[in-house]
Amino acid sequence: MTGKSQICSIWVGSETGILKGVSLAKKQAFNFCELNSLSRDQEVCMLCWGDAQETEVLVGCANGAVKTFSTEKGIFTESRQCGDGTQGKFTGLAVTDSSLVTCVESGLVKIWKEGSTDTVEINAGSSVCRMRQNTAQRHHMATGGKENPLKVWDLERPDTPIFSAKNVRNDWLDLRVLEWVRDMAFIPDSEKIVTCTGHHQVRVYDPSSPQRRPVLEAQFGEYPLTALSLPSTPGSVVVANTHGQVAILDLRKGLVRGCLKGLAGTVRGLQCHPSLPLVASCGLDRFLRVHSLEDRSLQHKVYLKSRLNCVLLSNRDLEACPPADGEQEVKEEDGAGDEVWDTMEKYKARRKRH
Repeated sequence: MTGKSQICSIWVGSETGILKGVSLAKKQAFNFCELNSLSRDQEVCMLCWGDAQETEVLVGCANGAVKTFSTEKGIFTESRQCGDGTQGKFTGLAVTDSSLVTCVESGLVKIWKEGSTDTVEINAGSSVCRMRQNTAQRHHMATGGKENPLKVWDLERPDTPIFSAKNVRNDWLDLRVLEWVRDMAFIPDSEKIVTCTGHHQVRVYDPSSPQRRPVLEAQFGEYPLTALSLPSTPGSVVVANTHGQVAILDLRKGLVRGCLKGLAGTVRGLQCHPSLPLVASCGLDRFLRVHSLEDRSLQHKVYLKSRLNCVLLSNRDLEACPPADGEQEVKEEDGAGDEVWDTMEKYKARRKRH
């Protein structure tokens, strides 16, 4: 599996606990898993790079284990228990200079220092949906969830958050607006943070200003937003919801620039390429899709058999991969649906007697 793992440019985590590597250049998909211990509680919840050279992928599982997968060797090299599953699934994984940072649904953020059994714990509040790392300042983390506002933490001073967002003003009926942060991202070259909510809102916060409420708010669609990602070009954000709708929003005016077509079902994983105008998405319909952000066309579509949770893009050049004309099916699945229908008995309707 060594050679296969090295050509993979996209990594996807599935509900079945299988780490899937996709090579767009070879138009192939590979499964990497430990078959002797594969079970439902090893569902892959989060993925992140273990190093800057992208030789390691950290895989956060539902049972609380964090596995290290070597992209050079094509095998899992290490597994450490960072929870027991009773605190909820992983909602965030991050790596700093000398430690691993994990976050679970209960709001427990743990800092696992390398070479030490001692951990630093942070209570980020209940029902945390996502934790994200600031790539410019790697010791800064953002958290948020259901009835849990956006917070920014400095891991060097973890006692209290350095920023805590304030809820928007009451609605026109003077009723409190419910909070539900689903995902967030740090906007490069600024202090601003963009979030998406379960009430189809996109909000921008500026911790450098005295205002704790959003400095910009926009809405997309009518359904809960599930994920967002920032493109390589500044000024926009890509968001996705529970009905397979993906849109590009302008962060300056709060308007929808355009929508990406061809998706179905809830989008769980969304990531823009760090240097190319491409975005990868996956979700419950079992397809990995790569869209162009320039003309919003579908570049690649790969069927991966399992319901998918998360996606991780490599920095390697994807422009060398020619766009696919149709679906890129995994070989084992070709024609499987037709065989099932061919073996079924045909039913003939009887005429009713008058």
